[in-house]
Amino acid sequence: MQHVRDDRKEQENNVIPFIPEGDFYFTKGIEAFQKRKFDIALKWMKKATEAKPEEPLYLCQMSVIYTEIGAFHAANQLLNRVLQSSDYVDCYYLLANNYAHLGLLQDAKKFALAYLEQEPNGDLSEEATTLLELIDIDEDEDEDWDLEDEDELLIYQETVFYHMESMEWEKAIPLIEEMMTLFPEHKLAKHDYTQALFFSGKEDEAIQMEKDHLATEPTSLYSHVNLALFYFQQGSYSEYEMHIQALLNVYPIHEQQKLRVAVTLARTNRFMEAYQRFQLLSKPKLKGHPSYFRWYSVAAFQIGKENLARSLWQEGVKKYPKLAKETAPWD
Repeated sequence: MQHVRDDRKEQENNVIPFIPEGDFYFTKGIEAFQKRKFDIALKWMKKATEAKPEEPLYLCQMSVIYTEIGAFHAANQLLNRVLQSSDYVDCYYLLANNYAHLGLLQDAKKFALAYLEQEPNGDLSEEATTLLELIDIDEDEDEDWDLEDEDELLIYQETVFYHMESMEWEKAIPLIEEMMTLFPEHKLAKHDYTQALFFSGKEDEAIQMEKDHLATEPTSLYSHVNLALFYFQQGSYSEYEMHIQALLNVYPIHEQQKLRVAVTLARTNRFMEAYQRFQLLSKPKLKGHPSYFRWYSVAAFQIGKENLARSLWQEGVKKYPKLAKETAPWD
């Protein structure tokens, strides 16, 4: 511990003032981070890095805080700074995770593979492997979107999207049935179909369809989303827990998928988790989604952030007049 001393004053007061070293600040930062007080955690971590500017552990932890608040570019700048002066292997996984959130899948893949190459049995090897699997799934799904250039599919997509976002299930069903016939490779339509079926009263049929799909694709994000929602609505909470736990451990790459998880958490009363997911979303990419404003507002209100809830609701109503006909979270 570094001590700042003045012998004369020390003799008079028996007090030895001191300047804490970086470890003290780092520990305080970790404590704040664990309590999810990210602003305070950042302040402590910045003090730690000022005390020890080249300590890779401090810089990496500060990058993790930036990642938690969605500041991925700031996080990446710190990680690249670490790699310029050291070979701190954890940086590779942290960079991979951040690039995945930014939608830069090839960069994410490169850094995840770099981590596993150097640390095949490292502390983050399981996370890196899972990330690579998610990227592969995402790339597979992208192949199914090759037909998007066709005007006919785009018209179907936009019309179904409008009805689904407006919760107009009966209008959505016949259109989705046509879509599934004309474009059988368009996977999302099948999950929209089960949701529309469930909320139009055909609950058992919808659940069975999703269970069948999950049996063939156990990692299907959309099946877990729908089954969590369906079982919650039915009051089958043990089944609901199984599927919601699968979602709590997944951080999708695309904004549309992130939104589905956030909305499902809000619709099943996991308001704090929903609020945290909504905070990570890119608002400009989701301005066409009434569900963003509807359920973000609900989640914010339920955890005591009434001003934010009202602001989101008012913005949503301004963009989507139909929202004004719905019950606001505080009514």
